Amino acid sequence: MIQTTNIKLQSQGQSIAPSPEIQRLHLFVGTWKTEGETNASVDAPAVKVTGMDTYEWLAGKFFLVHRADRQIGNEQLNTLEFIGYDPSSQTYTCHSFDSRGNSDLFQANFRDPIWTIEGKSSRFTGMFATSGDTLTGKWEQSSDGVNWLPWMDVKLTKIS
Repeated sequence: MIQTTNIKLQSQGQSIAPSPEIQRLHLFVGTWKTEGETNASVDAPAVKVTGMDTYEWLAGKFFLVHRADRQIGNEQLNTLEFIGYDPSSQTYTCHSFDSRGNSDLFQANFRDPIWTIEGKSSRFTGMFATSGDTLTGKWEQSSDGVNWLPWMDVKLTKIS
């Protein structure tokens, strides 16, 4: 739907600009150091989480590209995500693909200073520091979409 509208406007010779909602994501642009820890469970001990997250605009600045390279305990996990804005639902859409062969679709909201992400089996709630250079939050997981359990605590610190 969004794509069709863009093509129509461009074919009429009108220039279009990214919405104010998508422009708000500029706060993410840059490289972030990620650190944290998973929560211990009956099945697994707590393990450290380290990595780097990079956010950059796709040409045109209508979508944000997010690359995450993480070490979770002894496991390496790489993720590629595309973030856009859906005016019909007034939420951000996040399409995520990882090195385990998983893909997921999340909806996110940004209500200063809170950034939330929610999918079928995982969700995140984080808060930006006033300076905008730190995002601290918690991931939760669910097997049924109703009962949520703590999964990991993370802190992202912008380094460039």
